[in-house]
Amino acid sequence: MGLRTRTKVIIGTATGVVVLAAAAAIAGPVIYANTVNAQAEAAPSISASAPGATRTLDAADADGTWTSRDTSFAGYRVHEVLQGNDVNVVGRTKDVEGTATVDGGSLTKATVTVQVAKISTPESARDEYFRDTALQTDRFPTATFTLTEPVDVAKALDGGTQDVTLTGTMDLHGVEKSVTADAQVAVGAGGDVQVVGSVPITFADYGVQAPSLGFVTVDGKGSVEFSLDLAK
Repeated sequence: MGLRTRTKVIIGTATGVVVLAAAAAIAGPVIYANTVNAQAEAAPSISASAPGATRTLDAADADGTWTSRDTSFAGYRVHEVLQGNDVNVVGRTKDVEGTATVDGGSLTKATVTVQVAKISTPESARDEYFRDTALQTDRFPTATFTLTEPVDVAKALDGGTQDVTLTGTMDLHGVEKSVTADAQVAVGAGGDVQVVGSVPITFADYGVQAPSLGFVTVDGKGSVEFSLDLAK
């Protein structure tokens, strides 16, 4: 093989490597975005067995204090842009404690406390940043929603799936703010009550800075999601 031929081969090979490297740099974020989006769980919803078409609760059964079961969960949903690719990230934990008081067809009291440090995603590096830098869970280990206005839940107790607005306060990262949550309530076939919903939040309101690292930018707004299975 002559010098000129070998030179052409070397140049051609080098060019191919550069093209492949460029393609990988472009495809990498796309593959990552597709992977994360596929892993993101759907928003909480009333489970198939929960709607109360097969079960209603009268006042004697409904009135009193309800406590969350270990099937309950909570977490967050945020949107980020990675080199032009939309990514939806969902973190979840079952380390949730909730109580609710029903009186005469109304939800009169409710508190939900989430162990923020236990929230996880499929990506451990993201979780470490979330715990250590964003929310400083060593100082602020929990987030708590407290209902401040009673809510009529009579339709749900009569066997329907009821849309409700939960008005309360969110204590997150050491800051307490008034919030509203869009939620649904239903009675399950076994007599338990399921409450699902989300609370929209703006990170800056809680002294949390959404990361912007050049190659990835996280939206300044997200949501806290929850699904509570309540039993007496």
